[in-house]
Amino acid sequence: MDAEIIAVGSELLTPQNIDTNSLYLTDRLNGLGILVRYKTIVGDSRDDLATVFRAALERSPLLVLTGGLGPTEDDLTRDVVAEVLGRALHEVAELRRGIEERYSRLGRAMPPNNLRQAQIPEGADWLENRNGTAPGIWIEHKDNIIILLPGPPRELEPLFDATCVPRLERVATGARIKARVYKVVGLPESEVDQLIAPLYRVYKNPTTTILASLGTIEVHLRAQAATDQEAELLLADLGDKIELALGDHVYSTRGESLEEVVGMYLVMRQKTVAVAESCTGGLLAERLTRTSGSSSYFLGGAVCYTNEMKTRWVGVPADLIETHGAVSKPVAQAMAEGVRARTGSSIGVGITGVAGPTGGSNEKPVGLVFVSLADERGTQVREFHFPGTRDRVRQWATQMALEMVRRRIRD
Repeated sequence: MDAEIIAVGSELLTPQNIDTNSLYLTDRLNGLGILVRYKTIVGDSRDDLATVFRAALERSPLLVLTGGLGPTEDDLTRDVVAEVLGRALHEVAELRRGIEERYSRLGRAMPPNNLRQAQIPEGADWLENRNGTAPGIWIEHKDNIIILLPGPPRELEPLFDATCVPRLERVATGARIKARVYKVVGLPESEVDQLIAPLYRVYKNPTTTILASLGTIEVHLRAQAATDQEAELLLADLGDKIELALGDHVYSTRGESLEEVVGMYLVMRQKTVAVAESCTGGLLAERLTRTSGSSSYFLGGAVCYTNEMKTRWVGVPADLIETHGAVSKPVAQAMAEGVRARTGSSIGVGITGVAGPTGGSNEKPVGLVFVSLADERGTQVREFHFPGTRDRVRQWATQMALEMVRRRIRD
């Protein structure tokens, strides 16, 4: 069975909002052996939604629409779907009571327009939403199954899992779909492809996609087979070869972020880390503490942005800064060694550089960053030249710092 997702909402057509629901639904549908062939985002326009919905009915047996089920005038999904299908809307008494009781428990007067959410198309089933007032709707129309879901993820996800997955398990037929992602650091996209293209080109199943994100290359494999076990075997057959070709540049095969992997290594090795940051402004500390339990290995950090703070907080000699400049290998080394000494951590990391867009020179251009790591085996310093915006330089700098820690504690 193939599926199509239609995300409804003008806010999803702005740069401030991302359609995360489609990512969640694609993952869950693939797990049921349902391939998502189309995704569309459409604004809150009756005519546009009707056009998109009619086209989807012609090409996809399973349609999942998200959003547009609220009580306001711009929530058009149920109305448009009913109109296109030629079905009248009718009020469900049980839904009305549930909405009224919800407002009563909150001690608030119910706006009359909320009763729109008690209406569903004739012949449809409503799906209980325990986290909101808008029910999901399940419609079987000729050769199509149509599912309408509320937009907020905290409502959509539990509703879909509890009410839609069991129904889809009964009707889904065909191959099972499984996926695997290899995350790679330290190699450009072109080199990754050069190393693994001779391997994946001979396979039609699994399919291979290479994606570049900031500081990481992802190799996505997707296999289809009659059973989950057969699909996993197909993934392993190609995946093991890819992992061998890429070697220790692969840091994750289960979706973990680099900071999560570093945290796991620190715990396994019973090591601790502290950081001294200049151009990254605390971003490395923030990444290291994203993971629950990071207090077991992250001792703390210093954002020593000025020369004075580099000296006062982590003990960088003032004459060293005067001689070499704040952005230099000797200062990065002193920062790593200084924060390690002052915190008693197993590993100290120092970062200094020119994040831009101002502050660069011919000698020290924007994007120049020095990252240093100090531990009981000594100190290493690496020089990097990162292209792009200020945010990209800062993100790249922390990515390479984490990679230095990963390699150091893994060996």
